[in-house]
Amino acid sequence: MDSANGQPATTATIPTDRRQYSRCTLQIPVDLRQEDSVDFQHLETTDLSRGGCYVRLLHPLALATYVQVTLWLQNSPVRGRGRVVTRHPQYGNGIMFLELEGTGEQLLSSYLDAIPV
Repeated sequence: MDSANGQPATTATIPTDRRQYSRCTLQIPVDLRQEDSVDFQHLETTDLSRGGCYVRLLHPLALATYVQVTLWLQNSPVRGRGRVVTRHPQYGNGIMFLELEGTGEQLLSSYLDAIPV
């Protein structure tokens, strides 16, 4: 209790990282296509995790945009669907993976597990 006004004392909280998976700083080729478009953008990740990636874009996509993603891991495509969850104007987007096709999750996990920490 704060004796000055009889109210409970409050403490500041430090924001926590809400990510479920740790991320690696990796430059991986990625093809990105908005679901309502036929045009792909050939980009490169800056960060990659089991749960998503960050890509640099001069003109970032709007939040909540659904995208088709193809990651190129050691010349093997890992395809899936994602959603834009962060947007930084003139810098890029954070993409959360919603689903990866076939053995995509296993391939991505194996790829990330092989990276020295």
